Amino acid sequence: MKKILVLHTGGTIAMSADQQGNILPNQHNPLLDTDNEFAGKLELISEEIFNLPSPHMTPERMLELCNRILIAENEEDIDGIVVTHGTDTLEETAYFLDLTLPTHVPVVITGAMRSSNEIGSDGLYNFRNAVWTAYSDAARDKGVLVAMNDEVHTARFVTKTHTTNVSTFRTPTFGPIGLISKHHVHFYQELINQEVCHIDHLVDGVYLLKAYAGMTSSLFEAIDTTATKGLVIEALGAGNLPPETLPGLQKLLDHKIPIVLVSRCFNGVAEDVYDYQGGGVELKKMGIIFCRGLNGQKARIKLLVGLSAGKKGAELETYVNNAVS
Repeated sequence: MKKILVLHTGGTIAMSADQQGNILPNQHNPLLDTDNEFAGKLELISEEIFNLPSPHMTPERMLELCNRILIAENEEDIDGIVVTHGTDTLEETAYFLDLTLPTHVPVVITGAMRSSNEIGSDGLYNFRNAVWTAYSDAARDKGVLVAMNDEVHTARFVTKTHTTNVSTFRTPTFGPIGLISKHHVHFYQELINQEVCHIDHLVDGVYLLKAYAGMTSSLFEAIDTTATKGLVIEALGAGNLPPETLPGLQKLLDHKIPIVLVSRCFNGVAEDVYDYQGGGVELKKMGIIFCRGLNGQKARIKLLVGLSAGKKGAELETYVNNAVS
């Protein structure tokens, strides 16, 4: 009989609403009482590693979760792993694990948009589907997966698209890689060129800024300190910035701070297309790294992992530039 380890980290999936309708953490996670759902079919081992609202999640907690999963696979004869998580930062934790876990067993992240006592609560349903996804042999060697609302997405490209809708998790441009139906998961796509980057510590000072019309150098000047180790910018359109930002950007580059650029657009990739002041062609010549296919929060996680692994210069650029690795 397969053994599935469930690591609970908190979030709406472990919360309930009070009499005023405010949603807050439970003293007792309701999902800890769901073992009967799988009795006689698989062995479910539940562990509450954290009980955090997802805005409280940090890269340090993500690394702790990663290390716990490594122990489970290497020392505990586990066949699959499910992580329950709050949805606000779920995609970042999932992608962090995807970048750092050299695991072959299925690792599936899930959450909920409605707390356990709300009408139409989706927590138990998503949890059940995540368990069956982790149980599936077809889910092996596919990287970290996110199972929500009858769909399976890659950690690399999935993102939260709506504040409250249960179908909030989508994969722009590429779509889900699988569907879940009656305890079975059916895969229709798979990732290529999976690369794992092992780290045992985390650097500080990796930031994310979003470009806007009329942006100047002021924000870049504000973070031009010795504490800053890297910066991701969600740029305009295909990868462009207002010309007033260029002096501040150049100072950061002169101080050997790597700058990664993605598009703030929901679909598409950042490219060096436009050859005008502040256009992508000039930005690339300055030494800014274009990261294709990731959103800002994912690119920041990738830059953070790359820097924590000691990558720099051309090696860091190669690592960050290619979203398929």
